[in-house]
Amino acid sequence: MAGQFQKHKLGAAGIGGMLGLSMCITLFFPSFDFRSGDSTWVGLDKTLSNGRVIGFSYEDPLVRGAGKPITVVLNKDPKTGEAIDPPIRAYVYDAGAPLSAGVRHPTNMGPTVGKLSIEKGKIDQANDDDPVVFTIEATDIDGEEWHYVSNATVNNGWTAEAVLNTAGAESQYLIGRGKTVYITEGCWWCHTLLPEHTQDWQVFGTPPFLGDFNGEMPTAFGSDRKAPDLLHVAARNSSKEWMTMHFFNPRLVQPNSIMPRFDYLWGKTDANGKAIDFSKWRAEYNDYVSGKTVHPPEVPEYAPESEARALIDWVLMSLR
Repeated sequence: MAGQFQKHKLGAAGIGGMLGLSMCITLFFPSFDFRSGDSTWVGLDKTLSNGRVIGFSYEDPLVRGAGKPITVVLNKDPKTGEAIDPPIRAYVYDAGAPLSAGVRHPTNMGPTVGKLSIEKGKIDQANDDDPVVFTIEATDIDGEEWHYVSNATVNNGWTAEAVLNTAGAESQYLIGRGKTVYITEGCWWCHTLLPEHTQDWQVFGTPPFLGDFNGEMPTAFGSDRKAPDLLHVAARNSSKEWMTMHFFNPRLVQPNSIMPRFDYLWGKTDANGKAIDFSKWRAEYNDYVSGKTVHPPEVPEYAPESEARALIDWVLMSLR
């Protein structure tokens, strides 16, 4: 009996050891890959536009997209007024908005990019208490182009207020808040953000590089694909009008779609402050489906602060 018990004890210890090793491989080893691999432009854009973290956090306990930066597209220098061609992206953090993971922990962006971001970008001079503007700059090292994060408030003298005023409301995007909506609405249950190394390339675009994820929290790859991969969806369809109809009621653009409607993301009022009568809209839509009317009802224009606006901003500006 003692010998049999000893065998069971050794077997249980062996199984426990294998499970522990597998968890180390799954959770611990990948961290070395992310830290040793340098961030690409895509990775830097994600970490700067998303903010510190997407999901439950002390600055956003209700996961409503609070404390996120505003991404703007600039075609003019906010300080000198000189033209910027081609236009660039700038990332505006208001006072109190937590800085992104890449700025807080430069090593997350990789050894070379992290070093450049400190030495040339001066990101170590930014803090959560003061407004700050970041940009993504490029430099040449031994004939190879490297991107890094630049503190434009220090290096260029750009203030957050001047950048927002120069860009105008039409060139401001709530990308970080939009990804929060994608997470909280559970879109990742059906969609993925990771084209596979198969025939996916022909339909959904090339798979991402390792450096595309440095500093992104969470990556939201998705667990199962019941709908198209979205990593490059804006490269396939960049129409804001189409996206607006699709999110309000997918059957407006794809009659056989199984995707649920997300009209409630519009909130109670439209862009003009007028109350949205959802019951009336759905009744008119049913008349259209049954053939009583020729055209479907008009989709309300979303309000500037609505979750619908943020989600569409993220889709069209981040998923290219």
